[in-house]
Amino acid sequence: MLNVIVQLMGGIGLFLLGMTLMTDSLKAMAGEALRQWLVRFTDSPIKAVLSGIGLTLVVQSSTATTLATIGFVSAGVLSFSHAIGVIIGANIGTTSTGWMVALLGLKFSISSFALPLIGIGALLKLLGKERVGFIGLTLAGFGLLFFGIQLLQDAMSGVAELIDLSRWAEPTLLMRLFLVLVGILMTIVLQSSSAAITTTLAALSTQTINLEQTLALVIGQNIGTVATVLLAAIGATTSAKRTAAVHVIFNVVTAVFAFTLLSPAFIWAYNHIEAIHQLGAVLLVAAFHTCFSVLGACIFMPLLPRFEQFIIYLLPEKEYSTTRYLDESLYSVPALAIAAAERVLLQSIADMYGIFVRCIRREIVAGLVRTDELDHILVKVENYLDAMTIPQSLADQRRFIILLRLAVYVRVLRNDLKDVSKIETIQRQAAIYDLAQHFAALIEQYIPYLLQEPFVKIPKSLVDELSLIANAMKERQESVRQKIIEDSAHRNVSATYTLELLAAQRWLEHLVVHSERVAILLGDTDQDIVHEELA
Repeated sequence: MLNVIVQLMGGIGLFLLGMTLMTDSLKAMAGEALRQWLVRFTDSPIKAVLSGIGLTLVVQSSTATTLATIGFVSAGVLSFSHAIGVIIGANIGTTSTGWMVALLGLKFSISSFALPLIGIGALLKLLGKERVGFIGLTLAGFGLLFFGIQLLQDAMSGVAELIDLSRWAEPTLLMRLFLVLVGILMTIVLQSSSAAITTTLAALSTQTINLEQTLALVIGQNIGTVATVLLAAIGATTSAKRTAAVHVIFNVVTAVFAFTLLSPAFIWAYNHIEAIHQLGAVLLVAAFHTCFSVLGACIFMPLLPRFEQFIIYLLPEKEYSTTRYLDESLYSVPALAIAAAERVLLQSIADMYGIFVRCIRREIVAGLVRTDELDHILVKVENYLDAMTIPQSLADQRRFIILLRLAVYVRVLRNDLKDVSKIETIQRQAAIYDLAQHFAALIEQYIPYLLQEPFVKIPKSLVDELSLIANAMKERQESVRQKIIEDSAHRNVSATYTLELLAAQRWLEHLVVHSERVAILLGDTDQDIVHEELA
């Protein structure tokens, strides 16, 4: 008995370890591709569903796809109805694990190639760099996953000999509901519906349980996935909570239909149609799992507009519109966490530039500018970055370094904004006010680029023009200062007023130079390798 339990735990552990290695390495390789794909291919509900299926098949993780969706709903790139489509697609895509186990893992002895895969993968990880290393981790994870399945099969054969589960095979409503509850608990305990379903398929393949029991367990295991999502949504952004609500409603409603209609239909077909019976119970369960999610898609797709309105009504947005991008659940996909923080910083720069422009043009009183919301945003971004770990991917590491530089520049611009009232003094200096107006006209052209998603590099012509203004400020610096001093002497004004004029001129010069540095970082120039990473 002890040996069976140890083998069962070891099989589940190896499966989970293999799945984690495979998923994490695939996410590291495809994180940025995830972002670009979701932006480009979710402009209709059908495309959104297909994108959710495709991305989940690529990264072998519906969680990664869902987290990507959360970030882009927050950014306003995806409409919430399209995001629901991606989530539905992710639920369909994640059923690929059942097919992989049914077609490969339980059809023949896999230990003969699982162990070599682990060895080759480990070797590639040790000797390879960047992408080759991640491919090695993927292979090793794939091998561990199937080696774990082999152990599960062996353990389940022992369970069949030691425990008689036939008393749970009664086709009563109460017993079926009990098995659904067991399936929910399995997913919660294992923290993985894939591991729970694989364990169930291993039990079915060794005839430890029958088909009817298996279908009830699979229904419960699908419902159980919402527990992880609900835990992740506690204390998270409204977008994360809305996504969790979509998961809960979709999985529960679909489970009700699968329990009452789909499961009896599959059992009847297996018992009465010879061709389906010949396919085997394990393959039929994999098909049931996919049909389960496809049924949900068929139910919800026609109702997407009403479903969207219901979720938004249920969970209204309460966070600042900018900081809603920042979701801690995105940390598991570094490319998406970086993109979320980058989006907030670009929005903050655009907001500050808007204030500078309006103050220079006297559209608002500089002395009355309030920055409480901006300060809240910057503090939240800094806390978000502080909790972010260094990504494994070199490309993500480069983008993370750029992000930190951008955060520094945003803080510098915020310090410039603190003294924005100096613009009122500059407006009395004809010698430099014309440069200030030229500067305002130019940075106003930057704002649409900063707000565009996905981010498009600022054209080189605009960057060069800002550099010309910065150089003009530097060249005129001494002459302007001398003129201020001479005017003050001729008009017999106070030394305090003269110092205010000089300080205002120096403030504008710093603002232009700081804006130039931001433009170079974000612009289409060759001055730094980082520019391609932000696009």
